[in-house]
Amino acid sequence: MAAKLSVGLQKKLGLPGYSSIGASCHVEFEVETSLMESNLDGFHQKVHSAYSACQQAINEQLARYQSTPPNLNAPSRPQLNGQTNPNPQQVRQESSRATQNQIRSIFAIARSQGLDPLQLVRTRFNLDLPEDLTIREASSLIDELKHGTVEVQV
Repeated sequence: MAAKLSVGLQKKLGLPGYSSIGASCHVEFEVETSLMESNLDGFHQKVHSAYSACQQAINEQLARYQSTPPNLNAPSRPQLNGQTNPNPQQVRQESSRATQNQIRSIFAIARSQGLDPLQLVRTRFNLDLPEDLTIREASSLIDELKHGTVEVQV
């Protein structure tokens, strides 16, 4: 007789600007109940293997989102184009980072079209992570992805 074994793991990573990203992995498979009765070490090995696979997958996924530590030598007042006191609206328009919803959309739409979102951001904007896009850049990329007008450089 078979029993259903479910193993899951979730992890959350704090990001700059009071944001965070999380990843989870859940694996479900069947094992023979006799394994639990006659070979407990073998059963534990199967559970451990499933847990380790989830842990590795989550760590790899979250590693993509880890940002560099903040620059503690940066000026405390916002600067934009050499201005010490720029217009707050100008700062928001030109330097606000992409939202988590925009980043999720970029990943979802790009993957549905068979594109690598990380490579797309690297080639289009010369950035390592989608989180480095501005709101305006992310919005433009989402629109292009939705309309199928993204040019992919090989």
